[in-house]
Amino acid sequence: MILEGKTILVTGVGEGLGGEVARLAHRDGANVMIAARREASLQAIAKDIDPAGARMAWNPGDITDAEQCELLAAATVERFGRIDGLVQVAALDALFGGLDDVTSEDFRRAFEVNVIGTTQIVKAAAEKMKQTGGGSVVLIGSQSSFKKIISQIAYASSKGALHTAMYFMASELGQHRIRVNHVVPTWMWGPPVERYVGGVAKQRGVSTDEVISEIVSDMAIPEIPADEDVAESAIFLCSDRAKFVTGQTLFVNSGQLMP
Repeated sequence: MILEGKTILVTGVGEGLGGEVARLAHRDGANVMIAARREASLQAIAKDIDPAGARMAWNPGDITDAEQCELLAAATVERFGRIDGLVQVAALDALFGGLDDVTSEDFRRAFEVNVIGTTQIVKAAAEKMKQTGGGSVVLIGSQSSFKKIISQIAYASSKGALHTAMYFMASELGQHRIRVNHVVPTWMWGPPVERYVGGVAKQRGVSTDEVISEIVSDMAIPEIPADEDVAESAIFLCSDRAKFVTGQTLFVNSGQLMP
């Protein structure tokens, strides 16, 4: 119960990583506020994790709206009294293509959500953390910003910018005992990747095992990490076991990239 007594705010909660972070934070004793744009999905996830609602609450919100970020942070404090951790999962990742394929608008959308939106929710949560002596911010990056896996220049560029912003936020917020770290996954085995693998297999007329074998071919551990494996790293960074870990990047990638 490494998060017992803490309150964790998780954004971008849905069927993949965000939902797993929420589930594991609740498992490890935290009060959990979950947020995303789709209210119905939040209600269903909250009910599934904590039917009684004793340590789980939800609030719809869009991180690209600074006012909504402030309202979300305020709602978390109103419900649970404080914010001890923020796991910022919300992202725009459905942007594919290289330089000749994407538009300037694609780049703007990617940066609006993945960089500007992230800094807005971090700022709102950090203001609440300052009032209670500190906390932890965990940003979710992408290995695509370090190594091309599939063609996603706009998305990968925005995640690269987020990686740089992490260092600045860690330096600035450290004086308030707020830690800022960066978890970088590779492929994550969960509903989105399952659908992708199934779609590629069908398109090429091969088995899903063949597609998976190609994906893991350059991994030291030849297995795709699950959403929950990445979530476990975020939980650790929110806990006091990582109380002097800040400004760091943790790759959860089966050794696919060893920078």
